[in-house]
Amino acid sequence: MKTSEIRELSAAELAERIEAEKANLLRMKVNHAVSPVENPTLIRKARRDIARMLTILGQKETVKA
Repeated sequence: MKTSEIRELSAAELAERIEAEKANLLRMKVNHAVSPVENPTLIRKARRDIARMLTILGQKETVKA
């Protein structure tokens, strides 16, 4: 997900999206532990997307306060 797309989301939508992505990441990690994932770079991409969303959410909360 691109940064510009993330910035368009509201704080509530962003929080929901983060939770969904965290669940997806956990599912991918478990599946990878059982049998190797076809494309392991997807795990890295998901982790970085979550970090990007958390950063932007923090920025939005800082601006609000």
